[in-house]
Amino acid sequence: MHHPLSSLIDQIVQNAEKRGDLDNLAGAGKPLPAVDRPQDAVLNRIMAEADAKSPVVILRQQILASQERLKTLTAEAARKEEMLVLSELHTKLALEMEAFRKYG
Repeated sequence: MHHPLSSLIDQIVQNAEKRGDLDNLAGAGKPLPAVDRPQDAVLNRIMAEADAKSPVVILRQQILASQERLKTLTAEAARKEEMLVLSELHTKLALEMEAFRKYG
C-alpha cells in the first residue's frame, strides 16, 4: 500500500544517506529488538528514553509512599488526613486501570 508521504520519506532518507548521516549508527547491522506489542513500540521507546512513567506506575509509587507515611503518623487527625489521601490515590489508580482496560 502506498502512503501519501512515501516519496518524501524516500527523498529524506536518500539525502541523509548521501550526507553520511546514516553511517556508523549504533546498532547498525544488528537485528531490531523483539517487541510484544509492535503498535506500542515507538511510544514505549520514547517513554524509556525520556525516563517517563505511566500514570499507573506513578500512582502505585505514591500509594506506597502514602502507606509508609501512614505507618509513621501517631496523631489521629494526621492519620485520618493521610488515610483520605491514600483512599483518593486508590480511587485514581482504579480509574486509570479501568480506562486502560477499556481503551488500551
